[in-house]
Amino acid sequence: MSNSHLFLKSGFPRAPLQNGLGRYVCQLQRITLKFCKNNGSSRGMRDFIENHLLDFAKENPGIVVYVKPRRHRTPVLVGEYLNGEREWMSCRNSTQEEISKWIDLLKTQNGSSSSLRLRKMWHTEVPSIQGPWTPFLLRSPDAQGQAYPSVEASKPLETPQTATEKLIELFRQQQLEAGEEAHDVLNKKRAE
Repeated sequence: MSNSHLFLKSGFPRAPLQNGLGRYVCQLQRITLKFCKNNGSSRGMRDFIENHLLDFAKENPGIVVYVKPRRHRTPVLVGEYLNGEREWMSCRNSTQEEISKWIDLLKTQNGSSSSLRLRKMWHTEVPSIQGPWTPFLLRSPDAQGQAYPSVEASKPLETPQTATEKLIELFRQQQLEAGEEAHDVLNKKRAE
């Protein structure tokens, strides 16, 4: 087992500035496409620039796109985020579809969150002094000594009445009312 996870930055999962509660703000500020004009490992990057870059720029006007040709270097994607972090990704021998997927990934992240070691899977700014909620917290004391499987415990606590049950109840009330009226008519006849 490797101990490389100990050298990663640690933190909690969070949305920057409660992003998405009002409106969503894309965290990718600018993206730089570095490539070589004649190196074979940059073919996918060149194809992406020729075929898909203008569409990407039109679809995402909030992201600044830089194209930087470099001689005899491998192609690189560099994403810069609103929080000041930079994500660097090598695209050596990648196809234009793979580069498009990597750019979409950079667009949906909020910095180097993929390289963040999570301390816990949840985080709150205002922790509860009462402790965490569990499913057994508000159970009645009668349920403590109950043997399972139990028919009573498997029934839902409150279920709304279905339409069929309402119709059956109305029918029974009509039968009772009709029976009472017939009983009253018989009593009047006997009294006469």
